[in-house]
Amino acid sequence: MSSPIVVLGAGSWGTALAIHLARNHQTVHLWGRDQAAIQIMQQTRCNTAFLPNISLPENIELFSDLKSALNKINDILITVPSHAFRATLMQIKPHLNAHSRLVWATKGLDPLHHQLLHEITHELLGELPMAVLSGPTFAKEVAAGLPTAITLASQSDVFTQDLIKRFHAKLFRVYHTTDMVGVELGGAMKNVLAIAVGTADGLGFGANARAALITRGLAEMVRLGMALGAQRETFMGLAGMGDLVLTCTDNQSRNRRLGLALGMGKSIKTAQQEIHQVIEGIQTAKEIYHLAQQHNIEVPITEQVYQVLHQGLAPEIAVNNLLAREPKAEIN
Repeated sequence: MSSPIVVLGAGSWGTALAIHLARNHQTVHLWGRDQAAIQIMQQTRCNTAFLPNISLPENIELFSDLKSALNKINDILITVPSHAFRATLMQIKPHLNAHSRLVWATKGLDPLHHQLLHEITHELLGELPMAVLSGPTFAKEVAAGLPTAITLASQSDVFTQDLIKRFHAKLFRVYHTTDMVGVELGGAMKNVLAIAVGTADGLGFGANARAALITRGLAEMVRLGMALGAQRETFMGLAGMGDLVLTCTDNQSRNRRLGLALGMGKSIKTAQQEIHQVIEGIQTAKEIYHLAQQHNIEVPITEQVYQVLHQGLAPEIAVNNLLAREPKAEIN
């Protein structure tokens, strides 16, 4: 058995990854900021709020005290929502050591300066081995042990191989790359595009429109990614097309469900109350829109989602705006 790993964030995704690691013979420290919720998990050995009926393996130890969770731990996996990522880095900074290594499965951007997460990590923590996990994954399916494939991106060969040993299993395949920019952008941007697709479906626009939005959304992802230095091939893989298709087409996706609700005439507030979990695409739409503006990249679908979510534009008008665009070559 390898050295322990700490998972920061005891929501559905963090708990699911902790369960997978534990089943894969890892010793796991699972930390959550809600002391009462952690106490319930300790008593029930289950995350009843997010993953009911799935027991926590014995080799998961639960913590609400961050210092204790990080004690003598080198490898740290962050799964908190993107809006809490910066604060989490600041919280762990005093507890890092010379051997600390950081991997995250958070999908989004830093809301303060529209930065990719590896950029804010480098800014706040300096030089340390870092990696990102992303791909077409739903927490409930990972926790249930269903077949899954994911992409791991890192510039550190040693850290990559160590993480593969931790995560790779018979029903959990890990593919690796060095393209952190592409993997991070794909994981963030697909949530915004899923809101667009869900909205079109909620309006009753059918399968043709769904396929068109997914395909043209991928084109936006590639354009912005290339401007940021990503590899085009990354967006054809699990962290790009794979995650995009999953999030746009399955109702386990919170972002798709938000779009469906908006298309059926519900307010953002009502939809959020019904979904009752963090919907990353709401904040990410603003961040991607401003990031694209900074780099002078056209992202028409993202722009309309931004207008709907943050400027009060009606979904029907947003769709009409997209349809009214001038004809253009498909590949440019």
